[in-house]
Amino acid sequence: MSTVKKTTNLTPEMKDSDFHKFFIEEIQDIYWAETHLVKALPKMQKAATSKQLAKAIEKHLEETKKHVETLEKVFELLEEKAKAKKCEAMAGLLEEGNSIIEDTDKDTMTRDAGIILAAQKVEHYEIATYGTLRVFAQHMGHTEIYDLLSETLENEKATDVALTELAENFVNEEAVAE
Repeated sequence: MSTVKKTTNLTPEMKDSDFHKFFIEEIQDIYWAETHLVKALPKMQKAATSKQLAKAIEKHLEETKKHVETLEKVFELLEEKAKAKKCEAMAGLLEEGNSIIEDTDKDTMTRDAGIILAAQKVEHYEIATYGTLRVFAQHMGHTEIYDLLSETLENEKATDVALTELAENFVNEEAVAE
């Protein structure tokens, strides 16, 4: 039984519109991105040198799991099956993150600086995507979807700030000293 209240503007005309179909495809794209990020973050956490970075990644993993659930609510509101469409951008960013881990020495702050770099690239991609998708939702009259995507957007921005603080407070300085 559904617990999500249907407060979207899903007229038959809108459901058939190219813009609505494009919106659905982009939700599928970010859904793929988030589900694959859930799989990638534990590897980044394990590779982190500092306990602070490992803890920040663990927190981000829990938030990312919530983002997946939020997107599943969005699909439900749109009367669509939760379906992922491969996100080539996220696939590339995750591969780059793996390369950074492979190309840096274990137990170094250089590796932590690289992990933060990779994580912030992911965050910036997500910020751009959620920022745009929420505006799309707003223009289609999907108020509840707009609110859900806005909440996720703010969460992504907060994660980016937290990563910046880690880098600036000690990781980069210690990496330079290695």
